[in-house]
Amino acid sequence: MSEAAVREAFRIQAFYCARMDAPIYARLCEVIADRLGRDGEVARRVLDWPGEPTRDALPLRLIGGLHALVLDRADAALAAVFAGAVTEPEAIAAVLAATLEHHAGRLLPYLDGPPQTNEPGRAAALMVGLIAVARRAGLRLETLEIGASAGLNLLIDRYGVDLGGVVFGPAAPALTLRPDWRGAAPEPVALDIVATRGCDVAPLDARDPAQARRLESYVWPEAPERLARLRTAIAMLRAHGVALDRADAADWIEARLAEPQAAGVTRVLLHSVVWQYLPEATADRVRAAMAATGARVTRDRPLAWVMMEPDRAAGRQLVRVRLWPDDRGWETVASAHAHAAWIAPGAPPEQEPGIALPDGAVIRAG
Repeated sequence: MSEAAVREAFRIQAFYCARMDAPIYARLCEVIADRLGRDGEVARRVLDWPGEPTRDALPLRLIGGLHALVLDRADAALAAVFAGAVTEPEAIAAVLAATLEHHAGRLLPYLDGPPQTNEPGRAAALMVGLIAVARRAGLRLETLEIGASAGLNLLIDRYGVDLGGVVFGPAAPALTLRPDWRGAAPEPVALDIVATRGCDVAPLDARDPAQARRLESYVWPEAPERLARLRTAIAMLRAHGVALDRADAADWIEARLAEPQAAGVTRVLLHSVVWQYLPEATADRVRAAMAATGARVTRDRPLAWVMMEPDRAAGRQLVRVRLWPDDRGWETVASAHAHAAWIAPGAPPEQEPGIALPDGAVIRAG
C-alpha cells in the first residue's frame, strides 16, 4: 500500500477512537497520520506497510506496543502523552520520534501480528443475545465462541451481569459487569449455560505474565476500569481454566456442529468483534455450516447464532441473534459501545445523522 493509505488508516482509527471516547488515542493517531517521519526502522516499516493497513489493524499494533512501554514504566515522556498531560501535536510528535528510535527492539514485535484484545465487558452485550435466545427457545444453552483470544469471555457463565438492575449469573461472582443500560430493564428469564467452549487461530495463554501484559497493552488508557476488569478476569481464568482450542474458526465450528447435541440444549455460536478479521473463505464456510445445520435441527435441539459486531457507519456495535428451526432471519436486539461501556436494548435507528466513516473503511474496536 502507499504511504498515503497508511496515513489514512491512522485517520480512520482516530475518528473511531474519538467516537468511542478515547481522545488520547485519537490524538496519537492524528499526529502519526500527519507528522510521522521516515527516520528509524519502526517508522519506515509502518509507512511502507505491505498489506492493507486498516484491515491489518496497523494503528492498533503500533499503539499497543507504545502502551506496553507505558505499562512497563519504560518511557516517562511517552507516559505523559498517555496520561493526557501532553496534548500539543508538535510535542507529541517529538516524543513519538524519540520513542520509536529508542525502543525499536520492543516495538517491532508488536507490528508482527494483529492485536489480541479480549475485553470481558463484551460478555454483557453477548448476554443480551443469549437472553433473547433463552427466551425464544426456553432451553439450556451451550456456547461455542470463535475468535476467543485468551478465552476470557468463555467465563460468561461465571460473571455477574447487571442489566438495568436485573442481574444474571451466579451468586457472589468474582466479577460483575455493570454497563450503562440505556433502556427499560429486561424481564428476568431462566438462563442456564451448561457449557462454554471456544477457539482462536492464535490463542493467548493469559496464565503467562508476558501474554497477560500483551492483553493489557491493548486496553485504551482512557478507561482504567477496563484494565482492572481485565486483570480480575485473568485471575478468574487462572483459577478456573477454560476449554480453549487452537484452531481455524471454520474447521472448529464444522467439527463442533457435527458432534451429538443433548436434548433440551440450544447450541449457540458466539463471537464479538471477530467477523471482520476472518478471511472471506473462512467466513463463507462458517455461514454454510450454520445454514446446513440450521436446516436440520429440531425444537428440542435448536441452533442459535449470537454476535456483537461493528456497525461501521455509526461507530457502534450491534448485537444480533438468529435461531433455528424457528428461523426469522437476523434480529438486532441491542446496540453497544465497542467495549460494552453502554448497551441500548432494541434495534437502533438505521443511521445517526452526521456520523459516517470513509467509504470502504473497516473499523477496529480495539
